[in-house]
Amino acid sequence: MTRIEKEAIVNELSTAFADQGAVIVCDYKGMTVEALEGVRALARENDVQVRVIKNTLAGIALKNANCDELTLTDTNIFIWGEDQIATCKVADKSAIANKENFSIKAGVIESKVADLVTIEAMAKLPGREELLGMLLNVWNGPARAITIGLQALATKKEEEA
Repeated sequence: MTRIEKEAIVNELSTAFADQGAVIVCDYKGMTVEALEGVRALARENDVQVRVIKNTLAGIALKNANCDELTLTDTNIFIWGEDQIATCKVADKSAIANKENFSIKAGVIESKVADLVTIEAMAKLPGREELLGMLLNVWNGPARAITIGLQALATKKEEEA
């Protein structure tokens, strides 16, 4: 890889990492191609990016994106996206599906270093769609109660008449 290609990759990644809510670093050593394609498919479903990046290039890109510095060693695959919860869920689901060959090392959430415990906790939070459903259910509760009450009142009046 030439220096110009490396600079282009660093510039692209710096821009990508600066605009994202979370960047998760995972170890994928020993994974099959089919398993990696499964991780990529899961990422595409959740609008999350996945890419194997050289550690030095990723370190420079994270530094350029004003993120806290991570210690990058061995083989790493990077998962990043705007939605922090979706990004953490993709990493967590991939780690569960490929227990022996895929593990979460660390991450950067809102430009701060996050450890494995934080990432796993965020993965357990409900996603945006689930939260909107919960909110809608809470908003519809009083209207539903009034409707049920009026229906019961109407039934009672019909029985009396």
